[in-house]
Order: sequence, then structure tokens, then C-alpha cells
Amino acid sequence: MDASCIRLPALQPDETAPARVLVADDQPDVLEALRLLLKSEGHVVETANSPGLALAAAREREFDVALVDLNYSRDTTSGDEGIDLLQQILTIDSTLPVVVMTAWGSVDGAVAAVRAGARDYIEKPWSNDRLVSVLRSQCEIGRMMRVARRLEHENSRLREEGRDEIIARSRAMTPVLKLIERVAPSDASVLIRGEHGTGKELVARALHRASRRSEHPLVTINAGGLPDGVFESELFGHVRGAFTDAKSPRLGCFELADGGTLFLDEIGNMPLSQQGKLLRVLQTGEFHPVGSSRVRRVDVRVVAATNADLRAEVRAGRFREDLLYRLNTVEISVPPLRERAEDVTALAQHFMSRLAVRYRKRIDGFTIAAERALREHAWPGNVRELEHAVERAVLLAEGPRLDASDFGLYPAELGDRGALDGLTLDDAEAQLIRRALEKHQGNVSHAAVALGLSRSALYRRLQRHGLSP
Repeated sequence: MDASCIRLPALQPDETAPARVLVADDQPDVLEALRLLLKSEGHVVETANSPGLALAAAREREFDVALVDLNYSRDTTSGDEGIDLLQQILTIDSTLPVVVMTAWGSVDGAVAAVRAGARDYIEKPWSNDRLVSVLRSQCEIGRMMRVARRLEHENSRLREEGRDEIIARSRAMTPVLKLIERVAPSDASVLIRGEHGTGKELVARALHRASRRSEHPLVTINAGGLPDGVFESELFGHVRGAFTDAKSPRLGCFELADGGTLFLDEIGNMPLSQQGKLLRVLQTGEFHPVGSSRVRRVDVRVVAATNADLRAEVRAGRFREDLLYRLNTVEISVPPLRERAEDVTALAQHFMSRLAVRYRKRIDGFTIAAERALREHAWPGNVRELEHAVERAVLLAEGPRLDASDFGLYPAELGDRGALDGLTLDDAEAQLIRRALEKHQGNVSHAAVALGLSRSALYRRLQRHGLSP
């Protein structure tokens, strides 16, 4: 998995299009001054002199950024009207950046607005340069947010085609499915444990799909693969000019996942220096993008995954105990495939059907030898290894049914005394033949020499075991 948030550069915001700005204020001279200023910067401006008109405009048209006053009624200074307008706008379009204005220089009112979801604030009388700079940055961020949401929608549509379906018929998976069903509707943090390749990300996706956040993004990040130099920028984003290469603002994973779910994969590999920074955000829901003094607040459900024993890591001083408690309100353990024998064939059939379509192969099942090989293999790489084995078999298959030799499944090195324990003589012979064919790339003559057989004798054994070179 990539070491950063899932990002697809093919879909980029149109930075050349004029920004569409919604301005709301009860004073006509303020509206006119802002309209002229923003028009001179090439923006398309729509004004509203009341919260009701601003909401109507937000419902009917799409804007890149909204600039709204905190107070509208005469002699009102509380800012409640503006905060209420802000929250209603975000209910209509959660990706629309809202910047608030206050004429009272009230830091408390501005902070309250930011906590309610405002992206930034401007004090009256304003600085033209600062106002233009803030709106430009927020416009870029809003467009990136919309691109991210469209990509997530497309990804969700693809996943609905069955790619991320959990195939589970075994008793070992029953507790996992029950926990997903019970925990998904809540906002509880979930820690998913399991060996590599067991399907921890599928469990995270199932939790998201069954939650009230399913209409919002599921953002995945390899939390254990971020160097210190990019950690904060990837998680919290940065503003333009925050460092040498920051030529434009960037959304971090927390903002991309706002309203949805953030999946922190490989959390057990996160360095201690980064764990404290993550813990602060999980405790408060607030952070500062790199280079910004403005606080950001997000509503994110966190699901984490690891193949490590985090309690042992805590005892060893490599993982913070307080972070573990933040992450594992509920813990789901995904069993390895060797404990899910009943699922192997069903999973293999699922992968075979999908991969046959991808590679345009007419394949309708498995030979008896193939089914036996799938059942007997230990699957140290779990479901991921099974999928790769089926993909190999689909690619190499010469007929309508996948054969055992197509999978390339063999026991441990035969020098290991336990490699053939428990096998019948026929099974052991079949395993030796498979290994010889694999070693010699399917060349029957060379495999026969290696096995001490004649070519015709090897063909007879191939037929008896249902194998194909």
C-alpha cells in the first residue's frame, strides 16, 4: 500500500477557472466593496444580505468558497447568527470552505466559528491582501476536497461490484462478522489485528459501509510508512509556502476524511515521535496544517490495523499505552486462513470468477487435484497469497478448469523433515512431481530425469494424479 493518503492525480481541480464566491453580509456598502475587490481578482461573486438568501444560493448553486458575516441583526454582536448560517451551509455542502468575518475583533467569536467548521476568519476592517490570499487558498482546498469526494464515489462504485466482499463461511469468522455488525453503526474506534494478508482492510471497509458515515470518504494511509519529514503534511496538510516545495496548499488525510472514516494501516510500525502527534488529534479532533496558525477541527472515525501485538509493544516501550487505549475501544481479531479451511474453496472461486473476466479466460472450475491442493496448502501468506495463486493459475491455465500445477503450491523445502508428514504415499508423489515440473518450467523430459523416471512413466503418473505439465 502507498505510504500516503490515497490520491489519484488524473483528476485535478481546474485551477484556471474563475473562483465562484458567495458573500453574505447585512451592510450594502460592505457587499459592494467586496464584490468590486473580488471581481478585480477575476472571481465570480454572488452577494446575499441575509442568512436566508445565502442559504438559498448555497442550495441552488455550487460555490468554491463562502465569505459570511457573523452578525446580521441590528445591535447583535454574539455571532450566533453567523455560526448558525455556517453550520447550515456545511449541511448543504460539507466540502464548501466557509470563511467568517467579524467587525468586533472578537477572537473568541472567531475561534467558536472555527470550531463549528469555519476554515478561517477575517477581521473588519480587512486587509485586501490577506482577504484575497485567504479566499484563494480556501478555493483551492475546496476544489481539491470535491475532487477527493468524486474519486471516493467512483472507488465506492467499483467496490460495490464485489471486489471488497468478505467471503466467510467458517466458524472462525463468525465472531468477526458479528462484531462488524454490532460496532459499525457506532463511532467507536476499532483496532483490527491479524497477520499480513488476512483481509484487515476489508474489515475496515465493511465497518465504513455499514456506518452512518458511508456517504463520506474512507481514507486509507500506511501509518507506519511515513518519514518524519512528511508525516505532519500527509496527516494534517500544509498551506502554500509552508516549506520550499509547498507551491500550493494540500489537504491532509484527516481533512480528506472529514465526516467519514480514516483507516490507519500498519499502526504498530509508527515511530514514537509520531505517536504523540497522532494522539493529540485523536483526543481533541483539532490540528494545525503545516505552516498555518489556524486550528482545524474535523469529525473523523478512526479505524486502525496492525499485525503486531501492541500490548507487547507497549511493554517493550515502543508503543504508547495511552494511544493504544484511544485506538482499541473495540478490537477485532481476523483469523489466519489456515484456521478458515472452509473458506478456502469459496475464496478461490470468488477470485477465479473475477480474474477470469479480467484476463478474458473461459474458466469454469477446478480439477479434483486442484481442490485438494488448495485444501492442503498451509497458506502462510493468507488470503493475499491465495488471491495471487489463483491469479497465477488463471494466467497459466490451458483449459477450462484450473489444475493443481497451475497454482505453484508446494510444501516447505523437502529437506525439512516435517514437510511431508501427514501425506499419503500418493500425495507425497504428487507433491514431488509438482516441484520437479515447477523447477524445470513444465519440461516433462527434464522433470523425468530429475525424478529418476522415464518420460512415459512420468506421463502415466501425471495422468493418475490428474496433473498437467
